Amino acid sequence: TRLAWLEAGGVYAVATLRGGSEFGETWHQDGMLENKQHVFDDFIAAAEKLIEAGFTDPEHLAISGGSNGGLLVGSAMTQRPELFRAVLCTYPDLDMVRFYQFTETNNMPALLEYGDASIPNQFEAMRRYSPYQAIRDGVKYPAVMLTTGDLDTRVSPLQGRKMAARLQAATASGLPVVLWYDSRGGHAGGRGRPISLRIEDTVRELAFLAQQLGLGEEVN
Repeated sequence: TRLAWLEAGGVYAVATLRGGSEFGETWHQDGMLENKQHVFDDFIAAAEKLIEAGFTDPEHLAISGGSNGGLLVGSAMTQRPELFRAVLCTYPDLDMVRFYQFTETNNMPALLEYGDASIPNQFEAMRRYSPYQAIRDGVKYPAVMLTTGDLDTRVSPLQGRKMAARLQAATASGLPVVLWYDSRGGHAGGRGRPISLRIEDTVRELAFLAQQLGLGEEVN
């Protein structure tokens, strides 16, 4: 995917954000629970830096994330919609106030990272960054492609579906908000997903981004 993007003339950037394990446990804890907003602040700062450095501009900047990364790009685009032209959001948690109510699987790992909505201070932190709750009518949101799998037992496909419906009703940009759902797919497509279907996934996503950003168009 990255090579195809670069060969078509695109630029690919990866942001290192608080909340990961790259720089030890303090770095990790600075992006979890009540500190989760730091993750989105870092991501937005990275986008602003790319624009400031002349690598891109808001009309040619796309972001992509899956699973926890889907929450990341969902939060970024609802907090700063004017920064981005297109968003790929796959198998995402998006309603953070209710995410643990959507599935019957063990949510303990997610609760330890995101928080527990039954705890007042954690609820307030989650509500503030939750992408679904952040959508406002009449805002010019980027073009968005949401992807879900009907057999996903880790993140309910209902999250992507309700986000798509809410964005379609709210956005004033005129840009598309589309939902791709795989009736036989699990989380991130699921284990053992055939190569042919993975190729289809990649082609679909690259085509969406290329169309929205004008990638590959001849410049006169």
